[in-house]
Amino acid sequence: MTPSLASPPPTGDRMRPRRIRGGRATVLAAVLSLALAAPIAAAQDAPATTPAPHGAPDADRAHQYEVTGPATPAERTALTATGASVDEVHARAVVITADRTQAARVRHLGYALRQLPDPPAPARTSGRIKDFPPGYTGYHTYEEMTKEIDALVAKYPQILSKQVIGKSQEGRDILALKLSKNVSKDENEPEVLFTAHQHAREHLTVEMALYLLNEFTSKYGSDDRITKMLDSREIWIIPDLNPDGGVYDIATGKFQSWRKNRQPNAGTKEVGTDLNRNWDFKWGCCGGSSDDPGDETYRGPSAASAPEVQVVSTFVRSRIVGGKQQIKAAIDFHTYSELVLWPFGFTNDQTGPGMTQDDHDTFAAIGKKMAAGNGYTPEQSSQLYITDGAIDDWLWGDQKVFAYTFELFPSSNGAGGFYPKDSVIPKETARNKDPVLQLLETADCPYRAIGKEQQYCKNKH
Repeated sequence: MTPSLASPPPTGDRMRPRRIRGGRATVLAAVLSLALAAPIAAAQDAPATTPAPHGAPDADRAHQYEVTGPATPAERTALTATGASVDEVHARAVVITADRTQAARVRHLGYALRQLPDPPAPARTSGRIKDFPPGYTGYHTYEEMTKEIDALVAKYPQILSKQVIGKSQEGRDILALKLSKNVSKDENEPEVLFTAHQHAREHLTVEMALYLLNEFTSKYGSDDRITKMLDSREIWIIPDLNPDGGVYDIATGKFQSWRKNRQPNAGTKEVGTDLNRNWDFKWGCCGGSSDDPGDETYRGPSAASAPEVQVVSTFVRSRIVGGKQQIKAAIDFHTYSELVLWPFGFTNDQTGPGMTQDDHDTFAAIGKKMAAGNGYTPEQSSQLYITDGAIDDWLWGDQKVFAYTFELFPSSNGAGGFYPKDSVIPKETARNKDPVLQLLETADCPYRAIGKEQQYCKNKH
């Protein structure tokens, strides 16, 4: 998952948690003390680079649990100190992903846990491996994604180009696709970045990226909004930040509920860094990530230590031209919970170093309008719990990009969680066409959203 996840309480009305501005340090200190006292489970027997085969013992594999009791941001932040990830939030309950050790730490805090059903593992109808199981074959594997992208580039070479901007831990290409009327030229136009699939099990995000590529190419010249944006913007799409993790998650035909990348952790059998806790802004600052390589939210040994984060960071910095960052706005796609989130995640404060009240108000105004377009819930990410080292915090805090996180369909584990059936792909990706176009349309002057275009953007017109 990603900075913060929410779903409606049983009444059907999404309850927005009360903001907590004090007492966090005391809570975290208590949790860490208890967590250290909790028994530590045995290390996994399976090799670090291969999923446990069907029928193999996997007592320490992560599962989803419903946790009854946590109701405030401070309590939910305290839960993350156990090493679990928070996947969705209700009025007085949350859903977490945790292995046996982390679940024991949560119980040690006095909470009741109820294990939820594991992701589906349908019987295979063929001997194929490294593919999605029946009911999910509409999702693209990494190879299928690459072939579709290559076909689009060949079909629309005037408006779509492909760059390999680096390699993943296991040597797979990380791609950046550019969409623009004069795609071969670097024009003085506002740039907007869309990224997907930081977390391995969030496969719907790759489909979101592919939807945008198909929609923007096939509708150019016939859809007025799309045509205008490609004529006046440079659009970048990075469709798969974590290809290794995605391949691993489906390699056996049984979803592994894998979150992190596949980077070995020296001195341990544990594998993987949570890419969305590894960005080089407020990395590890505020109790919003873990320093334990076995945890779901392990932030890595140092900021930007994950090769995939290094690749995308370098790419973003390469868009600084004449001392100015050309990327003006961004969306990082995740699943699940149907949220539109904005910085900061590392603090409850609306303002602070690098964030003025006008900045915050602009984030909120644009975020709320986009949420009105897709029916999601809009909020500052720390309203649910604290995170540090997240991409949207880095994009704003380091590069001054108006960056958002979208948590896509569904709203809850019961509606499919991380693994909704492929039948939802067309509807749930198209649902975000209007919000994406809104962000593109405002990218030339985001402050227009709060009526301060003349103050902040007068030199651009």
